[in-house]
Formats: sequence, C-alpha cells, structure tokens
Amino acid sequence: MNDWKDKLKFAYSTNPEYTPEEQEEPIETVEPSKQIIRVWLEKKNRGGKVVSIVSGFVGPDEDLKNLGKILKSRCGVGGSVKDGEIIVQGDFRDRILSILNELGYKNVKKAGG
Repeated sequence: MNDWKDKLKFAYSTNPEYTPEEQEEPIETVEPSKQIIRVWLEKKNRGGKVVSIVSGFVGPDEDLKNLGKILKSRCGVGGSVKDGEIIVQGDFRDRILSILNELGYKNVKKAGG
C-alpha cells in the first residue's frame, strides 16, 4: 500500500536507491516468570509526593498498559504508564510485589529505600 501518510514518517532523501525501512516486527511479551521487574520509590520532581515505579517489563505497550491498569486498580490509586514504566501514586511497593508474584512474575526485586 502506498499511502501518503506513510511517506511522512521519514525525511527526504536525495539517494535514488533509498527505500524506507519496513516496520519492525511487533514485540512479543516475554513469559512473566522470565521477566526481571524492579519496583522502587521516587520523590524527585513530584512536589514532595511519593510514587512507586515499576520497570523492566518486556513486551508491547498495550500489555504494559494492561499490567499498569491491574496494579493501579488493585492498589486503589491512580497513576500512569509512560516511557516503559508504570507509575503508581503512593508507597505501594510491598503490595505491588505481592500482586506481581500472584500474576506469575517471579523475578521481582524491591529496589531503593
């Protein structure tokens, strides 16, 4: 398909043999027991409020968002998912660890304070 919107994804090239790269294969979610997940607290640049950060998830953004939704709802708080990290408002490290263990994530580490 030669859609004009696809051509907006790259800069103009003067090379006559240049062809745009094809999209990469979609990332598959690694089995939960084989993932290395880290959970820690962070206060910096948050107005003194504490958040729990979950990182290390390997898989597509949609699966990361689903995991973030599960963690936020089970903790009963808000948060967000961005830059490959799940941000949960408040100090919920221990609860997040137990939830991840229930979901099959065995290699989960609590980092920091």
